[in-house]
Amino acid sequence: MVTNLIEANKCIICKNARCQKNCPIDTPIPQIISLYKEGKFEEAGKILFDNNPLSSICAVVCPHEDQCSGNCIKGIKGEPVHFHDIEYEISTKYLENIKLQKTKKNGVKVAVVGSGPAGITVALNLASRGYDVTIFEKNEKIGGILTYGIPAFRLPRFNISLLEKRLKELGVKIKINALIGPVVTLSKLFEDGYKSIFIGTGVWNPKRLNIKGETFGHVHYAIDYLRNPNSFDLGNKVVVIGAGNVAMDAARSAKYYNCSDVSVCYRRDFEDMSATKHEICEAKEEGVLFKTFKSPVEIVDEGIIFEDTKKIVNEDGSTSLVTIPNSKKLYECDSILIAISQVPKNTIVINNKGLDVKKGGLILTDEAGLTTREGVYACGDVTNGARTVIQAVVDAKRVCDSMDAYLQQFITSN
Repeated sequence: MVTNLIEANKCIICKNARCQKNCPIDTPIPQIISLYKEGKFEEAGKILFDNNPLSSICAVVCPHEDQCSGNCIKGIKGEPVHFHDIEYEISTKYLENIKLQKTKKNGVKVAVVGSGPAGITVALNLASRGYDVTIFEKNEKIGGILTYGIPAFRLPRFNISLLEKRLKELGVKIKINALIGPVVTLSKLFEDGYKSIFIGTGVWNPKRLNIKGETFGHVHYAIDYLRNPNSFDLGNKVVVIGAGNVAMDAARSAKYYNCSDVSVCYRRDFEDMSATKHEICEAKEEGVLFKTFKSPVEIVDEGIIFEDTKKIVNEDGSTSLVTIPNSKKLYECDSILIAISQVPKNTIVINNKGLDVKKGGLILTDEAGLTTREGVYACGDVTNGARTVIQAVVDAKRVCDSMDAYLQQFITSN
């Protein structure tokens, strides 16, 4: 707390705060810091929670270097204000201490399929408006990517448990191990009296490399590994293919669970990596090695064969990536983790007529989040592909307004 107060005192409370303008959910950062300095923690916590119910989560997992910290005016000539540390302290304390009161129910049932960032946001929002909300979660714990995709050493599960507690206080019912699609269909939910359904199932199918040897026993997909790292025996020497945040989380997890030699291999350079600079730096600090300009060619029993790549400048000034002839080389390793993105599992789409998809199997919606089936809404990664947690929350808040407007017809008819 003392450290965060020092951090807060660094802020000059800009009138046209660039940090707030570059926050996807428009967090009133100068106001929050002012309240924090005045000791008005509960007031600050309420503002944060009302604006972003996943504030304590976003304080940890947001790409701050592209948002608040990266646009802090203090960072131009020195170290920026680390608002996310202040936000985490305020938001976590608020979630610990508040007790949400149930709103008078309006008698209208809503189903929320998936309990990731978007699903939690929708459930909290609509329950607070008086809707009878039930979450259907295919796993045994809520959180989606927060629980099964981000390592516990990076995102404390305590914060997710607090959100679950607040959901239940609002009267939200949570059905775990409840897969919607094959047996319980969307039509069945409507038959049972749900007036609207929200789909926020994320993206869980890993993309393949499509190279020879990918099915071998020492090859795993990072998104599967992150679900339960303890159940995998990777050996000592691990190669991670990819350079996004999932790749960094997988590499850091491998180091955390005692793999002594972990390398991230990427076909381009550091400047092209989609992972945040913060994640890359932390991976380096934890002993993860990086091998750039390496393109996977074939997986063999002894490891993986890479060939070298390089960038060339085209006549029009653009750059292209080409392979270097005769550069194939075997990199021996015990295990390989593939982390080159994910696509949706189309369980819901395949088993439910009326849901159209777009490229990559993502669910098609309009700007309001309405799918091609009446009463069914969706947002988050299942409609946009793998993006940030904060973007899922922003989209979910917009969809809640759309669902509320649609559901008004059922309230007046009761």
